[in-house]
Amino acid sequence: MSTRTPHAPVPHAPTPSHTIGPFYGYALPFPGGPEAAPYAHPDTVTVHGRVLDGAGAPVPDALLEFWGPDADGQLPQQGGSLRRDPVTGGFLGRNGVDFTGFARVATDADGHWAIRTLRPGARGPHAPYLSVCVFARGLTHHLFTRVYVPGDSPATGTDPLLAALPPERRATLLATAEPHATYRFDLRLQGPDETVFLEFS
Repeated sequence: MSTRTPHAPVPHAPTPSHTIGPFYGYALPFPGGPEAAPYAHPDTVTVHGRVLDGAGAPVPDALLEFWGPDADGQLPQQGGSLRRDPVTGGFLGRNGVDFTGFARVATDADGHWAIRTLRPGARGPHAPYLSVCVFARGLTHHLFTRVYVPGDSPATGTDPLLAALPPERRATLLATAEPHATYRFDLRLQGPDETVFLEFS
């Protein structure tokens, strides 16, 4: 006869944890997504960086979306970022000529991303910037921020958002100029140098 009580708990090994999804970098990127501007345009710049978590480790499966004006500060009104093949229905990518102001890029295994766009022009009192939306593992809601790209006008001190931030927080929104019309901007999701994120109501 068994001496085991009917309701005694049975020990089990712990099951492995699961990373919260969905995994945006898997299905949403499309051909030409990072290439918002044509190569030959005189105002074309490259903006790149890494997405890092609170420990400074790269986030390899994040997805970033960018919107930006042209060099005159005008927001494009034409579509064309997601052209489809009329035969297969698949994505054709861009036509290589028009600037739509929109870019979508996934991070690589090192958390790195890069886009090609037009150097944004100033709009009213705002310094030139690109709008950014961040989707990443562990985020139950996407994040919004800005990338301020160094330019001739206006000075960043006149921008209402930048002026409202303390200097150390303001620095998390400023891209760093590199050679050959290239700018570096790292996104930090948490930690002491966390990027300033915006909330829209």
